Amino acid sequence: MCFRNFDNRFVAACTVTFFPPNIRADSVLDPRVLTLTMPIKKRLLFILLAIFTVVMSGSAGYYMLLDGKQRFMDCVYMTVISLTTVGYGEIFDIRGNFTVELFTMILITFGMGIILYGISTLTALIIEGELSGILRKNKMQKQIRKLKNHYIVCGCGETGRHILAELIKSKEQVVLVEQNEENIERCRDIGDLLFVKGDATDDHNLIAAGIIKAAGILIALPSDKDNLYVTMTARILSQNIRIICRMIDQNIEPKLRKAGADYVVSPNYIGGLRMASEIIRPTVVNFLDSMLRSSQGNLRIHQMTVSEYADVDGKKINESGLTDRFNLLVLGARQDADEIEFNPSPEKVLRNGTTLIVMGDVDEIERARQIF
Repeated sequence: MCFRNFDNRFVAACTVTFFPPNIRADSVLDPRVLTLTMPIKKRLLFILLAIFTVVMSGSAGYYMLLDGKQRFMDCVYMTVISLTTVGYGEIFDIRGNFTVELFTMILITFGMGIILYGISTLTALIIEGELSGILRKNKMQKQIRKLKNHYIVCGCGETGRHILAELIKSKEQVVLVEQNEENIERCRDIGDLLFVKGDATDDHNLIAAGIIKAAGILIALPSDKDNLYVTMTARILSQNIRIICRMIDQNIEPKLRKAGADYVVSPNYIGGLRMASEIIRPTVVNFLDSMLRSSQGNLRIHQMTVSEYADVDGKKINESGLTDRFNLLVLGARQDADEIEFNPSPEKVLRNGTTLIVMGDVDEIERARQIF
């Protein structure tokens, strides 16, 4: 009665103020609208809370209408068997008590509606894959939290997809941060992929990708502004991480380096060098391409650094087993900040901090890295 004289303009103003534009004011009390506009966790919580409220309301109703003569647990049991229609029979006699009989009919009518709606919604979540998607996401997040010294790739466009393919082929642990669902699905075809679906410019997504424990981050977003922002954020979150950033405009390189990028890559510049190399030294380019796409195995040029706890510390190169055991070709060696020594002597002694540049099969390189 008191709402009858309310101005329609007041109702419209309340609608704009309190409800999203995609929800009509006359449907805000509809549980279907409420649950559809909620995230899945809140949707499940809403359904469980509604069922719990019905059961507790029914139990409290029986308890009060029967003047507390029955145990509350018996009232709960009576409510549950009434709503689930299991047919066990009444545990206390309510025949002749009009008030309790009427309450029971109302409870079954409305309570059953909520129970059935909850079951149908849960079934729809399972069939549509949303629930399984949440479970997969939680499992993936646990796997990401266990990673250490992995690589993070921000963006899975034309550049990011090739980055992922090479890292996965090289047996590296990698996590993708991408907000476009179609890009994620295309990249999942490359191989087993851990990913965080979200905007890379959001700090929370970088933290979820494990940036604190990551060895490096490769930023390949389509916008230079976004790349600059993520570079600065990554450097703030982790002082020791290696940052490789993509750029389109050459003029932004100084800003990227000041923001914390260790190396900046221009696809246009690299593409130009490649085209020039194709016309000047086609055989060399063909050799490198054949190495990367060889059907005889995944040949790669990689680097390995000797740690102080390595088995090869203090041994000569020809005693390390790199050639005999792992069939690797040592192309170069570098001690700390010294210049690279090309084609080092087999008699060269390996020390803590020595970085070797080797060429060989990816699997053999991975095995050799275990002793370094």
